[in-house]
Amino acid sequence: MVFIDTNVFVYAHDESDLVKAQQARQLLLEQISIKQAVISTQVIQEFCSATLKKARQPLRPEDVRKVIRELLAPLVGQQPDPAFYLRTLATYERYSLSFYDAAIIQAANDMGCTVLYSEDLQAGATYGKVKVVNPFTKV
Repeated sequence: MVFIDTNVFVYAHDESDLVKAQQARQLLLEQISIKQAVISTQVIQEFCSATLKKARQPLRPEDVRKVIRELLAPLVGQQPDPAFYLRTLATYERYSLSFYDAAIIQAANDMGCTVLYSEDLQAGATYGKVKVVNPFTKV
């Protein structure tokens, strides 16, 4: 299984960088077609925040709803419980990460992923059984 971080979904829906948009779309098509991709609810929350207000060309709420229903919701793995946050705090302390990065990594580990596609974390770094791969570089 692979975990796909928020930035991949944001680039796939942002036309301001056509190269990254194409790379993100290709990765999503490949991973979704072989049913290997998962996300956490945090990815949905971050996607909404980034595409509604932070993007150069913000999406309309109705477009965000469509992405959630058709693309993101089917990929959500397990829902976090209180113990998830305790494990996240251990990951936060162990690797000196931001809490939100630790939560993404912990979710990926909890869902049995071996790859985390992300531009935000150090490519090649391994956290537990999860290796970070930047889908926008040739690492």
